[in-house]
This record gives sequence, C-alpha cells and structure tokens, in this order.
Amino acid sequence: MGLATDAILVYGYDLGSPDSGWKVHGVGEYGELPPLDWYDEVDDDFVTSVQTRLMAEVGRFTEERAPDARENGYFDRKRAAEKQVGVKVETYCSHSAPMYVTHTTTVHRGEVEYLDPDDLLTRPSTEDWDSRLTVALDALGLVPVEERPRWFLVSSSDL
Repeated sequence: MGLATDAILVYGYDLGSPDSGWKVHGVGEYGELPPLDWYDEVDDDFVTSVQTRLMAEVGRFTEERAPDARENGYFDRKRAAEKQVGVKVETYCSHSAPMYVTHTTTVHRGEVEYLDPDDLLTRPSTEDWDSRLTVALDALGLVPVEERPRWFLVSSSDL
C-alpha cells in the first residue's frame, strides 16, 4: 500500500508547530507558544482551539449543538458565522506531526485543480483575505514571524 500525499496551495502565514517550531513572535524558551487564554499546548488540540476562538471572537458564535439543531436553524447560524470568520487553520506535513497554515486550496492525490497564474500574480481578492487574516490573528493573539501573508505550496500525507 502506498502513501497518499496531497498538494496544498496556501495564501496566508505558516504558523509552524510544536514539533517543527512555532513561527510566531513570543515563543518561549522551550519552544512553547506565548501564553494564550484560549489554548493549553499540553491539553488542547490547536486546530479545534483556533476554530472555537475564531467562531466566538470574530463570528460571534458560541452556541452548542442541540438535538433539534436542524429544526432550530443552528446550522444556518453556524455557516453564517464561518463565513464571517473567513479564515481557517489547516494542517500540512502529516497527521502525526502537523504544521499549521491559513487560507488553503487542497488538491488530493489523483485530483486536479486548475489555476490561472494571473490570479496568483495579481492577487485579486487578497485585500479581503489580508484583512480577514489580520482580524483572525488579532483575535488569536498571534503575531507571525513573516512580515506579510504570501502564497506557498505545501504537502500533506495521510501518515
């Protein structure tokens, strides 16, 4: 059985990881993230913690899913909040040693995603992306070491 690897085109920031080193300002003496009131590096999952924080702070959505979620409009409100946030953290590298990035387009093994190079050069919608990334990073209390968001290509395997 072979190894499945995906290509991920990213616009945003490479945040690093605990294994490879966090790529944000304020990293501690032992490589830990700066103190964050929404995340415990020992006990919490980073992606889940980020999503919860962004939904609460940017999307203003803190509802718990109830048994009647479909009937009471929960999913509509959740989708509206996700759209308001407009940013998500994605993993790359591998499931066993994830690293984190934002604004991703993933091409899974065996699939094709057509890109217009002019879109990458002119960055037609990145102004909105840039402001959304700024709002998200402010809500998270993270300052990437990169000066600005940019395009980069990463890979991810299913191991």
